[in-house]
Amino acid sequence: MLMTREFLKVTDLDQVLAYRTVFPPVGVETIDLNDAVGRVLAAEVTSDIDLPDFVRATMDGYAVRASSTFGASEENPAYLALKGDVVMGGIPDFQIDPAETARISTGGMLPEGADSVVMVEHTQIIDPETIEVHRSVAPGQNIIEVGEDLKKQAVILTGGQKIRAQEAGLLAALGQRTVTVFQRPVVGIISTGDEVVAVDEFPGRGQIRDVNTYTLSGLVRQAGAVPVSFGIVRDDYDALFDRCAQALSRSDMLLISGGSSVGTRDFTVDVLSALPEPQILAHGVSISPGKPTILARSKHKAIWGLPGHVVSAMVVFVVLVRPFIDQIQGYLSHGSQHNRISAVLARNIASAQGRTDFIRIRLVEQNGTLRAEPILGKSGLIHTMLKADGLIEIDKNTEGLDEGAQVLVMPI
Repeated sequence: MLMTREFLKVTDLDQVLAYRTVFPPVGVETIDLNDAVGRVLAAEVTSDIDLPDFVRATMDGYAVRASSTFGASEENPAYLALKGDVVMGGIPDFQIDPAETARISTGGMLPEGADSVVMVEHTQIIDPETIEVHRSVAPGQNIIEVGEDLKKQAVILTGGQKIRAQEAGLLAALGQRTVTVFQRPVVGIISTGDEVVAVDEFPGRGQIRDVNTYTLSGLVRQAGAVPVSFGIVRDDYDALFDRCAQALSRSDMLLISGGSSVGTRDFTVDVLSALPEPQILAHGVSISPGKPTILARSKHKAIWGLPGHVVSAMVVFVVLVRPFIDQIQGYLSHGSQHNRISAVLARNIASAQGRTDFIRIRLVEQNGTLRAEPILGKSGLIHTMLKADGLIEIDKNTEGLDEGAQVLVMPI
């Protein structure tokens, strides 16, 4: 059902972010573990074994009964009979009794009767059958017990978390050659405007090259999705409608850059409103830069009308679009503070109440303190983003921030 439009009535940032739950995740697929890093787990993973499933040494040295070393020192060493060697990957065929020991390497299985390992540097070989120990050990020292790392049937990974190298290693330890993950969302990108030309064209007076397709494609990749460009569309209703319909048939989300500013805003909304099962969710957002942003949906897919100015488009992507990509790829990003970096503001910043401001900043370490230096400039100046490491947020109920304030930086 088409909703009545209310022009220039901006929607609060938190309300726009709350619309994430409207959009369902993409499908799932099973992939090889070698390709899993960076992907999002689709289901929890439980351990089918204790890890380790045998008591193992964490140091090179000698497997002992700890009680056989009590009181040992340089001046008064303990003398232990050498029973044999533990073969890596093998099961010892002997046990350790009081006053006995066996050579063992890191990762080796402790023989029956041993409960600790003396580090090799705390021992001295006396003869082929005897060593002396110069330092006592406690039961359990320098070993890992059965299941100390992971218990059998324990939930070790949850659905919705991104797989890093360490998660991939853990899955390998459990013998999982494949893993079920959410598919990578496909994000369509359309640039609009009579003034926009391809990057390999020399722009005439009043024209600009298509920068947004490339900046947005890079941001989409960084978010873990797959960008697909559907080219440049002139300010023509039928052409834009046809291109949007084509893009939505091949994408899970659509970004339209340009066409959201005053004068062309209504034109874009008209096109979005004519798509199958449309709904305009936000027609302007109370943020700066990026106020003229549009959020709509067609059936179950999100469509964004982004500002034409490259900096505004990138800021809106980081602040709004990326959380929606997280949503449809099943990534539980733990809220708006996820991955933010704490820093100290390097100078005063003024802000207008009633909107949320996002300020570009550069991170500089000074005397052991990470400082956030504001980069001020107009939303059409791409060099300001080249210098920026991230964004800081000034709440809509705040008139500004003072130098020395603790801030959280949203990385770009």
